[in-house]
Amino acid sequence: MSGLNPSNGLSKFDPSKILAFAKMYPDDFTTQEIGSLLGDIESFRHTISDDDNFEDLNGTSDLACVMVETGTHSSCPTVYRVVKLSLLLPVATATVEKCFSKLKLVKTDLRNRIGLEFLNNAMVCAVEKDFLSEVKDDDVMERFQAMRKKKRTNLLVFVLLYFMYCFFNII
Repeated sequence: MSGLNPSNGLSKFDPSKILAFAKMYPDDFTTQEIGSLLGDIESFRHTISDDDNFEDLNGTSDLACVMVETGTHSSCPTVYRVVKLSLLLPVATATVEKCFSKLKLVKTDLRNRIGLEFLNNAMVCAVEKDFLSEVKDDDVMERFQAMRKKKRTNLLVFVLLYFMYCFFNII
């Protein structure tokens, strides 16, 4: 989010870009908060203009840290929420891209006609490979044996995918 760039003494701090960014997230900001955001931004700029802690910041993460250290996050909560949201955006985007990348590997031409439940189970195995490598085979078998017959069928698909991953590296 370029409008929140705190470099060069907040010279690139652009209230119109910050407002446009907040409007893209109507679930996170009420209409009243969006309406008062420009005033909050100006109040924030005025508050930090005399504070030496806000000089020489390298990025948005530095801005968030200094806001917490100086207590500005409590006096300008809407601005702080925009800063936090801009910090979460790259992580959330990368997670979604990782899942779509795994989907492309799982749903090949050979497995193009698989059902949604099987695809879902295969995606869990593909995305959570690190977690699956820590699961002990005995734990899976004990849990499977303790289940009722109807639930065993659903888990059987997941267990088969798990063993395909472990022994054949198919997924």
